Amino acid sequence: MAGDILAEIVEKRKKDIETHSITFGFPVPKTRTRKIHQFVPAGKKCTILEIKRASPSKCDIAPNLNAGKTAQEYALSGAGAISCLTETNYFKGNLGDFMQAANALDALESEGKSVPALLRKDFLLNADEVTVSFRSGADAVLLIARILDKETLLAMAQKCAELNISALIEVRKDDDLQKLAFVAKQVPSDYIVCGVNARDLRDFSIDLLSPAKLLGKIKSILGEHARVVFESGIRTPNAAHFAGSLAFSALLLGEAAAKNPAEASNLVSAFCDAQSTKNAEKWLSLSQKMAEKSEHRPLVKICGITNEADALKAAQLGADFLGFVFARKSPRAVTAECVKKIAQSLSDSGLKNRVMFVGVVVDTESEESRSAVQLAQSGVLDFIQLHAAEHAVISGDFNADIPHFCAVNISSADDLKKIDSLKELGEPRILIDARNGSQIGGTGTMICAELAQEAAKKNKLWLAGGISAENVREITAALHPELLDVSSSLEESPGKKSHEKLEAFFASLSQ
Repeated sequence: MAGDILAEIVEKRKKDIETHSITFGFPVPKTRTRKIHQFVPAGKKCTILEIKRASPSKCDIAPNLNAGKTAQEYALSGAGAISCLTETNYFKGNLGDFMQAANALDALESEGKSVPALLRKDFLLNADEVTVSFRSGADAVLLIARILDKETLLAMAQKCAELNISALIEVRKDDDLQKLAFVAKQVPSDYIVCGVNARDLRDFSIDLLSPAKLLGKIKSILGEHARVVFESGIRTPNAAHFAGSLAFSALLLGEAAAKNPAEASNLVSAFCDAQSTKNAEKWLSLSQKMAEKSEHRPLVKICGITNEADALKAAQLGADFLGFVFARKSPRAVTAECVKKIAQSLSDSGLKNRVMFVGVVVDTESEESRSAVQLAQSGVLDFIQLHAAEHAVISGDFNADIPHFCAVNISSADDLKKIDSLKELGEPRILIDARNGSQIGGTGTMICAELAQEAAKKNKLWLAGGISAENVREITAALHPELLDVSSSLEESPGKKSHEKLEAFFASLSQ
């Protein structure tokens, strides 16, 4: 979607307020009539289900929903909180929907049922709008740091504290974190919940690792027990389970819940029942590494490592990952003992903490695959790369708790559907590689630029195939990959790296 949609929404909102006032023409009560419910209680995971008619990226989602009925369905499905969108131009919501939802929840409560907190989700711009939200029945309001200067954000958060409701402060960039820190020094943490949107509100692209990248930084500001919400981008129970394994306090579900409220309970339980896994721990660790990375160059994975000398050289030059092929027929195949020996050598040299080890697996049923999985379980390997074995994840045959990511071969637009299928399952990154006949990996063949560009629209681009010192600057400038996977172009012969080519590659990348 072209342009900055967030800026358009804000500008239209300002004009609407000038025309209709901050109540947008709805008869808001002069005083609040409902009791206040706690929003995202500390120490207990919960889901926030959203009443949402439409969005700029999906257009109509549930245009004919009844806000009151939907709120009651969500409450009965076990939602920890309910979010109601009240923006009209792009999301087709309004304050009428919000007050209808509040009344419906009060009716349930009058029957003796427990009801969740109600969040007003909108693009609020000043403290007076917080007051209007409170009078309308809000237990919490969304405050988007990106659209507010720090003084306005502070005034709005202070108004929340004064009214005894919560501020869900949404952050995404380092500038937002600075605003959060400014507010946190002056507003008690009891009134602050922090949210990170997996969807970039400028272009509505989704990155499932965006929330994980900021989790550590948020906790350094608000404390280890900070309440942090994973917002948006989750549409299936598998993806909800992945988000739940990442140590977030809550998950905000929009489109998936709005389209089918009756199935919301499956998403709720998938998130709330999820425990931390080795897979989650590794993705959190990698996310923190990416968040702290000062260089602007892509991450680099040097694949096809078979010996200590090549591993040491690659690590010294700045490789972020070393790839080891566990496939008997490959000329770059390694054994578990070989990888352990290389790991010890890097540890002795003080380089092991600089790089992550990746075991490349083709056949998940093979003896080599089982050997790689054992190395991952023992911590020698950081990730398993399932190369051309994405069906094992989609079918559930591969243990999803093992730290892993998938690599898919792309030769046509139809192959791009594999990325969508894996993202639906909560796979945060997918490596794409070219196809060369029956050969997978190490082909030296570059993927079609147009297909790579389409893949980049679906997910942060992890790219393999035909990358060398001669073309890496051109590829980086054109495609802005997050990770480059390089193998055969840096070899003297299959399985043996040229140290001169390694040096030339990293020198070209740094220019």
